[in-house]
Amino acid sequence: MCIWRYRGNQLLTEIFYKVEVLNFIHFIKVNRMKWYLAKLVYRIICGDGRHTPQFDEQLRLVYAEDDLEAFQKARITGHHEEDNFLNNTQKPVLWKFIDVSELHPLNELIDGAELYSRICEEEDAEIYTKLTYLRASHLQESCTQKSFGLN
Repeated sequence: MCIWRYRGNQLLTEIFYKVEVLNFIHFIKVNRMKWYLAKLVYRIICGDGRHTPQFDEQLRLVYAEDDLEAFQKARITGHHEEDNFLNNTQKPVLWKFIDVSELHPLNELIDGAELYSRICEEEDAEIYTKLTYLRASHLQESCTQKSFGLN
C-alpha cells in the first residue's frame, strides 16, 4: 500500500523512487534471462497408423529465466504446434507432441559453437556422403541466390 505525502517535491521523489525500483527489478529479471536449446519430439501418424513409426525431433530456441521455465515454455510450444491435416491422398496425418526430451542452456553464443550432434549408422557410406554433398550444394546455391536477390 502506498501512502502519498504532499509536501513540496516529496510526492515526485516517492514516485521517482518507485519507478527506479521497478526499473531495477526489470533489469535484474532481464539480465537473468538466458537462451536454451530444447528438443521437442512429435509422433507422426498417417492414416490408421499401420506404418513404420515416424518421429520428428525439432530443436527450438527458448528464452527463459531458468531451466524450469525453459522446460515449461518448450512444452507449451510443443502442444500449441500439434497439427492434423489431410495429406495428398486425403488420408489424415496427425502430428502429436510427445514431450521435451532435451534441454541445454546456451551459456555463450560464440561463432562456431556446437548446438546439436547426432551419430547415425548408415548402410551405405558412399550414398550418405553423396547425399550430404548434394544437400550442401543445394544450400550453397540457395544462399547465393538470396544474397544476390536472384530468387
